[in-house]
Amino acid sequence: MSTGATVAIVVIVIIIAVAAFGAMAARRRRLRQRFGPEYDRTVVDQQSKRKAEAELSRRERRVRKLDIRPLTAAARAEFTARWDTIQERFVDQPASAVTQAQQLVTAVLQDRGYPTEGYDQILADLSVEHARNLEHYRAAHAISESASSGSASTEDLRQAMIRYRAMFDDLLDVADTRQSRAQADAAAATPDDAVAASPDGTAAPSGRAAAMPDSEAAADGGATAAPGESGPAVTGERADNIRS
Repeated sequence: MSTGATVAIVVIVIIIAVAAFGAMAARRRRLRQRFGPEYDRTVVDQQSKRKAEAELSRRERRVRKLDIRPLTAAARAEFTARWDTIQERFVDQPASAVTQAQQLVTAVLQDRGYPTEGYDQILADLSVEHARNLEHYRAAHAISESASSGSASTEDLRQAMIRYRAMFDDLLDVADTRQSRAQADAAAATPDDAVAASPDGTAAPSGRAAAMPDSEAAADGGATAAPGESGPAVTGERADNIRS
């Protein structure tokens, strides 16, 4: 083989390698942008960026095959009215209201075409289009589990309502989804002795009074500190330390 032919082959191999690396880098950027913090969480779970990206791509392919559809205006109005009723019930029956909020979010999922059997699969499916609110949904679900055993405080339940609302708004695709998410983040981090966001996103004292209208507001001395997220948030720096 001539020297010229050898050089040509080497150049072709280099070009292919560069193209492959560029494609991999572009895919990684796209997945990071689409899945946000869920990308880093999956990297940690899989202990490999390559495996995590394969898993996230698999989720995308699965969701593309589902009949996911937007809500009709009538359905959106009906679900919003049901949420308002549940929120009002929180004042006197906080545990029951949280259970109903969980059921309402599930009903919205079903109406939009998401399968609702298997909690882990629900999370995987939601991560494709609703990754930004997935931590709120995880935390709310964890509190719901505690509530079913009677170990959730009033403040815990208030947190669950706030977090369910963030996912509820996201699924309804309402105009103030981003605002609701920001309010949920702020309320989740607010200590008991400060003013926190109520389940409807308005300012109110923390605890049971957070769900009460101004004319009925009363202090709730039993509220405890808000729980943290269900599992620590994983930063990109931590994920980058995991082998590719």
